[in-house]
Amino acid sequence: MSRNLTMLTDLYELTMMQGYFKTGSNRTVVFDAFHRRNPDDGGYSISCGLEQVIDYINDLHFSDEDIAYLRSTGLFEEDFLDYLGTFRFTGDIYAIPEGTVMFPREPIVKVIAPIMQAQLLETTILNIINHQSLIATKAARIVYAADGGGIMEFGLRRAQGPDAGIYGARAAVIAGCVGTSNVLTGQMFGVPIMGTHAHSWIMSFPDELTAFREYAKIYPNACTLLVDTYDTLKSGVPNAIKVFGEMRAAGIPLHNYGIRLDSGDLAYLTKKARKMLDDAGFADAKIAASSDLDEYLISSLKAQGARIDSWGVGTNLITSKDTPAFGGVYKLAAIMGDDGNFVPKIKLSENSEKITNPGNKTIYRVYDRNGMIVADLIALADEKIDGNQPLLLFDPVETWKKTLLKPGEYTLREILVPIFKSGQCIYKTPKVMDIQAYCKKEMATLWDESKRLVNPHQVHVDLSQRLYDVKKSLLDEYAKV
Repeated sequence: MSRNLTMLTDLYELTMMQGYFKTGSNRTVVFDAFHRRNPDDGGYSISCGLEQVIDYINDLHFSDEDIAYLRSTGLFEEDFLDYLGTFRFTGDIYAIPEGTVMFPREPIVKVIAPIMQAQLLETTILNIINHQSLIATKAARIVYAADGGGIMEFGLRRAQGPDAGIYGARAAVIAGCVGTSNVLTGQMFGVPIMGTHAHSWIMSFPDELTAFREYAKIYPNACTLLVDTYDTLKSGVPNAIKVFGEMRAAGIPLHNYGIRLDSGDLAYLTKKARKMLDDAGFADAKIAASSDLDEYLISSLKAQGARIDSWGVGTNLITSKDTPAFGGVYKLAAIMGDDGNFVPKIKLSENSEKITNPGNKTIYRVYDRNGMIVADLIALADEKIDGNQPLLLFDPVETWKKTLLKPGEYTLREILVPIFKSGQCIYKTPKVMDIQAYCKKEMATLWDESKRLVNPHQVHVDLSQRLYDVKKSLLDEYAKV
């Protein structure tokens, strides 16, 4: 869905732009968008939102109404407003493709452009990437916990507004959800939509059995009955079994059918319901469950032997309730000098986590012989890492921790890819279901130790020797001040 988000920005982006304009300072720069830590203290994140970033930049322009509003604030002078009337993005953008496993401190999006342009992009890029990457990462954790059981995204009514519901559902499907209840997301992005019925359907009829019969009559090929309106084991499941028996007796093929529970002790109730269905001859009936689920509760229910085939997850997924923000940042990494070469820039901090990696960079993913991730290597963009040579990896903080990979023991893949060149989009966004298939392959390259929900192994994100030397030189230089 294309729309103009040019004014979706923080005021200081525009006031800084005017400052650059007035001082004649519009050098080409490099900005990196990256995150400092994974949500939920996890072992990975999932990149998501690039399609919407592309849409935003393709539509980037100030309308007459936008300029009139900015004029009304009294903050901006006419020559700058005239400039905004002709504003277009002319730079380059590189990004990690959607659905890619990624780790802290590596650029998710890299912008190379005149500083007035690059500065303006900050807020909206972070807004889009932070939200969708957060929800995709949460969904991936939930899908992992279900261990093959389908996750249905049911969060629209609890999302923080329409955009969060629409694009959160998109992100959740990319990360592995089998579908969403959100019809608009289904229409916009070609993803499966699914759902059953509410308790109000049951309550609107004289009795539960009549409600089940009417639903089965209308939807014989998608008959999942909500069995916990009154009493799950004494009423709901027996009535569902009765309706399934009537359908079978009438010669209606039973497929894509079963029951759903939305309350109670899901471990106990689903084990009892499973036995009742099996004893009645409906061993292929599926059991779905909802009720404030997340990855931890799903993992616990599976450990208790709950007989649940598919899971409807709403609030805790669409809001990423326990970690409600991704924490991505957008930092200046280099400024082009008079000689046309980039001069690396670094941000210092008392907190070592907040010290940035300088320069114009790229990312190489290092795999072992079996295609499993060994580490990520951030290097300067003009470096060529030769996979036919030994590769020394070392921790950029605890530098004595080293691993030497011999030729043939590893392969490399550059994961930061070009998206815009000279203001023109050169990247074709895959369809959402194709991104989902790619994301599934990406997850398969992660070791189980990095996917576990609690205290996961952290994949190493190392610096090349050249980049490390540049960073150390800048740190040493500022230490003399």
